[in-house]
Amino acid sequence: MSAPSTTGIRPGAMSHRQIMEALSGLLLVLFVAMASSTIVSTALPTIIGALDGSQTQYTWVVTATLLTATASTPIWGKLADLYSKKLLVQISIVVFVLGSIVAGFSQTAGQLIAARAFQGLGMGGVQALVQVAIAAMIPPRERGRYNGYLGGVMALATVGGPLIGGLIVDSDLGWRWCFFIGAPIAVVALVVLQKTLNLEVIRRANVKIDYLGAALIAAGVSVLLIWVSFVDGSFAWLSWQTYAMVGGALVLLAAAVWTEKRVAEPVVPLDIVAKRNTALAILASLAVGMAMFGGAVFLGQYFQIGRGYSPTEAGLLTIPMMGGILISSTISGRLITKYGKIKPYIVAGTIVLVVGFAGLSFLDHDTPLWYVGASMFLVGAGVGMSMQNLVLTVQNTVALKDIGAASSTVAFFRSLGGTIGVSVLGAVLARRVTEQITSDLANAGASGGGSSGGSVSTLNLSALPEAIQHIVRAAYGDATGHIFLISAAVAVIGVLAAAFLKPIALRTTVDVDAPATEAKKEEALAR
Repeated sequence: MSAPSTTGIRPGAMSHRQIMEALSGLLLVLFVAMASSTIVSTALPTIIGALDGSQTQYTWVVTATLLTATASTPIWGKLADLYSKKLLVQISIVVFVLGSIVAGFSQTAGQLIAARAFQGLGMGGVQALVQVAIAAMIPPRERGRYNGYLGGVMALATVGGPLIGGLIVDSDLGWRWCFFIGAPIAVVALVVLQKTLNLEVIRRANVKIDYLGAALIAAGVSVLLIWVSFVDGSFAWLSWQTYAMVGGALVLLAAAVWTEKRVAEPVVPLDIVAKRNTALAILASLAVGMAMFGGAVFLGQYFQIGRGYSPTEAGLLTIPMMGGILISSTISGRLITKYGKIKPYIVAGTIVLVVGFAGLSFLDHDTPLWYVGASMFLVGAGVGMSMQNLVLTVQNTVALKDIGAASSTVAFFRSLGGTIGVSVLGAVLARRVTEQITSDLANAGASGGGSSGGSVSTLNLSALPEAIQHIVRAAYGDATGHIFLISAAVAVIGVLAAAFLKPIALRTTVDVDAPATEAKKEEALAR
């Protein structure tokens, strides 16, 4: 293999001003990706109603994006270790924007799901590569402070997205502009990155990307999610369909593990995953992702369908969660930079996340808004303290040459958790809503026309009689609490994983120090 050749500015030599200039473009990219998801989350009840979609399709509009983002994330990360990180960020933005535009022209829910799946390819790149680029510029010890900016962008996207989505849906523009609006912002981000982002490029000869492993992982997870969406509805838990789909998924995933053990350049490097802190951080990310994505996706539906608020009002009602993310990520990031310790903040964050979801598990269609807001604030605070810091924990343990694979592995499992969470909780919500609407309609002496929880009549409220609207709102409002209880239970796994993390000292260099030096730092911290 030929010696690596490098071009560009050495990351360690970048001044604070250069870092902030490049960071502005990266954060703008991150905002585009995150805001596009939150814009859709608020507008989705209106979108699915307009396209005559079902509750199952509602879930898959989100799941399809997360699934392709999950599958593509490790590939983007591995490519970032081999080729230009800057070019890859720009390519991922272009893919994301093209998917957004196609989604905006969708005529059916099926077309929208397909477009969102394509959009997810770009989203996976953006989410993984922004973390990779930041890691290539900033040492872990200093990264805590800059993670505060990441938290601010997350918070702005969390509240700004729903507000923008609500305003668009309630305006004369129409819901399609929820997808179109990201294009000009993405163009600005591309221009900024072209001028400011200059990173070391390491080119290695004779390197092969493990596309087979990525394909096997994506196929295995997809089959499991399809099974979750249809089991107990289209077929029974104990049926030949269940045996075929679950068995097939396990075979595919086992083949993926076998492949990852044998290829020279695995998309999920098992030697990195096998390390104690990496494995625990991945487990915690899986749990946090499943709880956060799975729960938060349905808040917009709760406020609009369960409580009767407009899309704009639903966006405003998410402000407490934004506040929690902004405050906790900023404060914890600065404290981590100051003291160099990270485990206490991750443990505290996962605990707060559990408490927040436990509070939301008591929701029904009459819960006071102050209580909902307080619980959402706790969820946001837990996310702000844990999510980015779990990535930082892993990044601190690997060399710069492996930063892409390591970062994308954590993002992969977090996104995988979110995908599973959205699919599972969406299926649970659909079934509970179906049962309650059927029961309430029967008690009211009406026909079972709303019995299909995934039918148009349960999502397009404007087409329903007022009496039926009340039944549907109560069903969605009361059923939502149950999925947050599941989120709280899953988040407990994150607490346990965080508790067993080995205390580490964050290094002050972009690349790893000599092993002996790092060992001495960890020994000193352990005392």
